[in-house]
Amino acid sequence: MTDTQKTVVAAALGECVHVAGVMNFLRLAEEAGWRTVFLGPAVPVDTVLEAARRERADLVGVSYRLTPETGAHLLGRFAEAADDLLAAGVRFAFAGTPPLAEQAAALGFFEQVFDGSEPGDQVLAYLKGQRLASTEADFPQRTVDRIRWKAPFPLLRHHFGLPTMQATIDGIARIAEARCLDVISLGTDQDAQENFFHPERQDRARTGAGGVPVRSADDYRALYAASRRGNYPLMRTYSGTDDFVRLAELYVETINIAWCAIPLFWFNRMDGRGPWDLEGSIREHQAIMRWYGERDIPVELNEPHHWGMRDAPDTVFVVSAYLSAYNARAFGVRDYIAQLMFNSPPGLSDAMDLAKMLAVLEIIAPLAGPQFRIWKQTRTGLLSYPVDAAASRAHLSASIYLQMALRPHIVHIVGHTEAHHAATAEDVIESCGMAQRAIENALRGQPDMTADPRIRTRVQQLVTDAHSLLEGITALAAPGVADPLIDPATLATAVAVGLLDAPHLRNNPFAPGQIVTRFLNGMCVAVDDQGRPLDERERIMHLLNVER
Repeated sequence: MTDTQKTVVAAALGECVHVAGVMNFLRLAEEAGWRTVFLGPAVPVDTVLEAARRERADLVGVSYRLTPETGAHLLGRFAEAADDLLAAGVRFAFAGTPPLAEQAAALGFFEQVFDGSEPGDQVLAYLKGQRLASTEADFPQRTVDRIRWKAPFPLLRHHFGLPTMQATIDGIARIAEARCLDVISLGTDQDAQENFFHPERQDRARTGAGGVPVRSADDYRALYAASRRGNYPLMRTYSGTDDFVRLAELYVETINIAWCAIPLFWFNRMDGRGPWDLEGSIREHQAIMRWYGERDIPVELNEPHHWGMRDAPDTVFVVSAYLSAYNARAFGVRDYIAQLMFNSPPGLSDAMDLAKMLAVLEIIAPLAGPQFRIWKQTRTGLLSYPVDAAASRAHLSASIYLQMALRPHIVHIVGHTEAHHAATAEDVIESCGMAQRAIENALRGQPDMTADPRIRTRVQQLVTDAHSLLEGITALAAPGVADPLIDPATLATAVAVGLLDAPHLRNNPFAPGQIVTRFLNGMCVAVDDQGRPLDERERIMHLLNVER
């Protein structure tokens, strides 16, 4: 025990023998740096208080999970007998069933009362000395600060946007009051993303299609104001598909945007979601990365999963993730959020999906340094949810448990209703509860799935193939290009010639869409016309020769 280490003494009180909650409380206390003393089940009041005096306890935690009537009488005796310790500055916490927790709180003796509904991160926050109170100052309002504040639990993020402003405002308030979410990602409709500053281009017939129809700065302010309660969640939204800097300025001023999310190759005429051509949109995306970087606001490139959702081979997914991080660093981003969408495409096995994400982390790791910090964000695949409600709940929980093998800093929850309907506030809260339980289970001692020899072999294969593909892209650069991997013309050419390609891009004006992929042994790989896996170097050399 160090001179500054505090001591907590805990027990199940009286005749109560249920100690699972006590043990979990002490485990979290150890994570928070406390010295813990466990007294066991069914401990008499006097024995608890004698131990508190003997151990010079700073905090005493007691639990009781039997009938509220006997428990209330027992807690009254405990409070009376512990009066001298309370006067000496010892703190007291209680945990029990909701009916008894209500009576314990009414005593006014316990500093903190838990009724079992609190997620582990809230209990840990209390043990770390963070107030569980209710002012904005109690909850960090910058992304990196909040990540550090909540560790080892990841931040929880979820999209939310309903077809009307009032329904979205009411839902945000409900979510914030539930304290289940750290980051509300506003899902806005397409006109808000593309035509916010161009009302003449807006189509009234599609108002609210795909999200909340935000049409003014005051609309954004109203949405943000609805979140100023509960656990004061951070807020962010799409970076849009046009007028990027004007939108960024608006977001910073109205919703204190937590971070920017922008693709590299998408949200333009290639995918039909914006007015820019491919090369022009790459330049615009690089410019907005720089804009946010100059203001020390984190940036996420939501790039690789767009390739995955279009059945691109795993190697293209990994390379697009590297290009994302590489460009972010080159354009001045200091805090980079690496998005890792699992189940994209949905046919991957869990083992090979995890291998792909580990390959991403391995290949981008050398980019990290004091001026470029990488934060891991995982999520469940957008297209992977079944329609059946029970199956979708199971899929959410299983996917997040798998994601926890990467120890993410942020978990982007994709609601279990995704395949059926846009999430309501109640759906978001339910999804967060399932995710929280999967996360807590993993943090209690998840097996190391990353050590699987099959996974390690696949990681090395993907990293090798990814470096080959990066070399191929570099070879496309025109004479005099200083850095091909950030040159918009070179990157656009890599798509045009098929080095970066996906089956869903067939008949696309910017990409050939000629690549064919299949799921083999849980992997998504490029294959020839006979369905046989293609060697990546041979595929690259063939395309470069055709280009020449």
